[in-house]
Amino acid sequence: MTTPLATTTFPPFRTLSDLLREHARQRPQALAMCDDESTLNWEQLDRLVDTVAASLQRDGLCPGDVVALCAATCARYAAVFLGILRSGAVVAPLSPSVTPQVLAAMLRDAQARVLFVDASTRHLIQTDAVDPSTVVTLDQTVNGPDVTPGLHWEHWNNWKRWDDWLDADGVLPTPVDTAAGDPCNIIYSSGTTDTPKGIVQSHGMRWAHVVRGMGFGYGPESVTLLATPLYSNTTLVSFFSALGWGGCVRLMARFDALRYLQIAQAVRASHTMLVPVQYQRIMALPQFAEFDLASFKAKFCTSAPFRAELKADVLARWPGGLVEFYGMTEGGGSCILVAHSHPDKLHTVGQPAATSDMRLIDEDGLELPAGAIGEIVGHSPGMMTGYHRRPDLTREVEWFDAQGKRFIRTGDVGRFDADGFLTLLDRRKDMIISGGFNVYPSDLEAELRQHPGVEDVAVTGVPSEQWGETPVAFVRLRSGATDEAVQILAWYNARAGKTQRLAALHFIDELPRSAIGKVLKRELRELHQKMSSLRA
Repeated sequence: MTTPLATTTFPPFRTLSDLLREHARQRPQALAMCDDESTLNWEQLDRLVDTVAASLQRDGLCPGDVVALCAATCARYAAVFLGILRSGAVVAPLSPSVTPQVLAAMLRDAQARVLFVDASTRHLIQTDAVDPSTVVTLDQTVNGPDVTPGLHWEHWNNWKRWDDWLDADGVLPTPVDTAAGDPCNIIYSSGTTDTPKGIVQSHGMRWAHVVRGMGFGYGPESVTLLATPLYSNTTLVSFFSALGWGGCVRLMARFDALRYLQIAQAVRASHTMLVPVQYQRIMALPQFAEFDLASFKAKFCTSAPFRAELKADVLARWPGGLVEFYGMTEGGGSCILVAHSHPDKLHTVGQPAATSDMRLIDEDGLELPAGAIGEIVGHSPGMMTGYHRRPDLTREVEWFDAQGKRFIRTGDVGRFDADGFLTLLDRRKDMIISGGFNVYPSDLEAELRQHPGVEDVAVTGVPSEQWGETPVAFVRLRSGATDEAVQILAWYNARAGKTQRLAALHFIDELPRSAIGKVLKRELRELHQKMSSLRA
């Protein structure tokens, strides 16, 4: 396995849709995609993608229109994703783990023309969030007794079943010219408020992800096992690379460590993308050594802090290379740690990719010299267009050098060593990464402040064996409030999406603050640790 750090060559732009068509013509009977229940060869996948695209165009979808997906990961979900792109529309893959209110906010923000759901997500749909006639069910389920409160029976009847919606096999879409700067998809940040941010990624950014896979052994003989959901940018980076280079993708609807190993052995997986907590659970299995994993060429990791000890364990016991990516869904620069080539650098997130320009700036936005500690900013071919319909937020994360070159601010603080490897020291934005997903404390704090007994609140992330990190809250009660901490915790968690639920809630007389009023969350993390030790 080579490394993309060795070359700055960047080939001419191609769309994933064109690459799929090419693979279907060259290797029509080769396996392209499978899940627990179905398989698609390249010819079948290409025909299904065509039919989805033609069906959307039949319904009046135009290039640039947004189509949302909120369903469990499966081969059909993936084919719809690809069909949306071939039609010229923009994909908004939405998390099924959010509350109905947050999903409604994302649908309204995206201005989605069509929404695809399945039995696992239909309960999230609110009548005021989407026109019922534009909802398509991927698994044929429409009506039933467990109707969502507020969703009347006639709305269910207006939803379209998959077989009724899909055009006849063989119908071809009108070809669409796609430029590198055209929007490809919108990835929404997690949140419990009604204002999640939509990150617009271009086709050029996705092409950059395919190109980056060039040095990692993806190809016609590769089998990529994906156990993270397709609404996550973490998954999509590997998904695009695997299909772009003609390999087979094996999808898991839900991650289970033992089941993962069983599938990996059965399909002779060569590539995978996992978040650190998944590596942790796999390596902790007593049966790990019983599985034949010799087929692996490359294992990837991103999205959360990856402990050096865990990297070392993976290198020691799991065949094939291990590569860690550091970057943001928003794009900008990225760092790559080829861990098997640099076992002495496991405490770092690697070196900047060949096409990335990574720098450090101070609090005033001034560039810092080598060896200094500062906020990480990055530029590369893979950069978001901006936050959807939020130019104000886009400007906040942009930084321009003296020559006017555009960079994305990460909000992370780090330092480059003498060899050019980046060590992360802290996250300025105090973002929590739980189970590989971003959780923003300000969103949780805003929701907690809705409770009548809460005067002030701060949420911070603490280490978690299960999730890598997990959010905890510190609450100052209003005068006269009689609520117990366990009551407020239960009230909040009942309103939150799965990834935003609190692990603990503590009462505090005063939040620790700096001289300028900033809450000192490091002190809160230390306080939580002391409280946990006393209870142990």
